[in-house]
Amino acid sequence: MKRQTGWKALDALYSSGYISLQQNQSVEGFFVSDCGVLFVRNNARPLEKLTTLLNVIREINLKMTEQGFMLKSSVAYGRFTYKNRIEFSGIEKNPIYGNAYLSAVIDNEETRPKIEPTQCRIVKKNLPLNPNQLGVNNPITELISERKNDNKHYYFYWMVDEATKINAFEKLFQDAYQLKYSGMLIAAKTFAFNSGNLNQLRH
Repeated sequence: MKRQTGWKALDALYSSGYISLQQNQSVEGFFVSDCGVLFVRNNARPLEKLTTLLNVIREINLKMTEQGFMLKSSVAYGRFTYKNRIEFSGIEKNPIYGNAYLSAVIDNEETRPKIEPTQCRIVKKNLPLNPNQLGVNNPITELISERKNDNKHYYFYWMVDEATKINAFEKLFQDAYQLKYSGMLIAAKTFAFNSGNLNQLRH
């Protein structure tokens, strides 16, 4: 937003979401401000619902990444109700109910460890699946893995095409994370220890 390009990010998000939902009719959703809310309302089994939802999340993330933007995605399981009510012209009331929505919002905004850009994580609480059901002859759930120092989530690695590449991505991700702080330190040192400051230290 500071670079006055926020509208481009929103346009990319809405366009990517619209196209992905049009191509995957079993997933529904809506977009408000910089947030997309996606849900599966059919009677499929939990694993099928999760697979379907993650496939759409992957498509949206790929489209956004191609345009130079990163998303943070939280997935939660539970009751969810969305009712589209138009009260009268110019005003809409669209109530959202359910612990799944609240769990996803809290996870994305408050839960520790803090979710980072590009990450998609699945809240373990209330998830009616066990680890043995994930990654079995399923090209989507094979990309789900636990992450070190986090026992609250599974992580969906939408950016890789096979599970054997997850560790390589994690290493590159951590290296990039460290470089960010290294860059901050270099910037601080460059200005903190210029000749003027060094002279003050000597005195």
